[in-house]
Amino acid sequence: MSDLNWDFHCHSTASDGLLPAAEVARRAAGNGVQLLALTDHDDLAGLPAARAAAEEMGMGLVNGVEVSIEWEGLSIHVVGLGFDAANPVLNEGLAGIRSGRVERARRMAEALDAIAIRGAFEGAMAYAENPNLISRAHFARYLVQIGLCKDVHNVFDNYLTPGKPGYVEHRWASLEDAVSWIRTAGGTAVVAHPGRYKISNAALRRFLGQFKDAGGEGIEVVTGSHSPDQIHHFARLARHYGFLASRGSDFHGPEESYTDVGRLSPLPDGLTPICSRFV
Repeated sequence: MSDLNWDFHCHSTASDGLLPAAEVARRAAGNGVQLLALTDHDDLAGLPAARAAAEEMGMGLVNGVEVSIEWEGLSIHVVGLGFDAANPVLNEGLAGIRSGRVERARRMAEALDAIAIRGAFEGAMAYAENPNLISRAHFARYLVQIGLCKDVHNVFDNYLTPGKPGYVEHRWASLEDAVSWIRTAGGTAVVAHPGRYKISNAALRRFLGQFKDAGGEGIEVVTGSHSPDQIHHFARLARHYGFLASRGSDFHGPEESYTDVGRLSPLPDGLTPICSRFV
């Protein structure tokens, strides 16, 4: 298992990635990935093309999705892995999340217009291959395009996170609903990139306890945005809660990702890798 190159978090143009799903799968295989999960935000549309390309390349593919949830006023993401993509409960839940994204985008554009940033809705939509999944990343790309910021990370830091002028709250799924949808579809629920959230250690532990009580089983220990210290911190938490340990690049595209798909460090010792459930 330690020799297997697996990446269980990446995105395509079916949500906010820069490459089509088939191209993401081919890039992963070219980087030596042997088992991949495509985890687009709140949508499963990229999975068939990713699977066909993975089969072409001799690479395994695990069904994945990244579900947007709200917990105590915070936006947090839960990755679902290994589910039945035809399950009606999961699909209806994801459709409900998607339904509010366009209205949220209009409100974000209004907020940006109030600080003299014009045309943001149309500009962001031009980057969204799937209009129903328009997201902050599409706005960030537009703001880079018009020269407001040097890169998408800078846009998020200055405009699109809580407390910044372009941030607009949205009603996402609850923790319990998201985990229930994933489990009902036969999948495994995983906390995505826990080091990214603006949350105290005490609140994070409270969240992880509730996540486990709801049926969550995994946590991303190694991900593109985690520092070495964070990797070891989340490894300790994985051991403490008895979580399976996941590993994912959170690849969105070659120009704006922390790391390329499949180019991740190994998990620390003493963890049970979540990939063991799918090989």
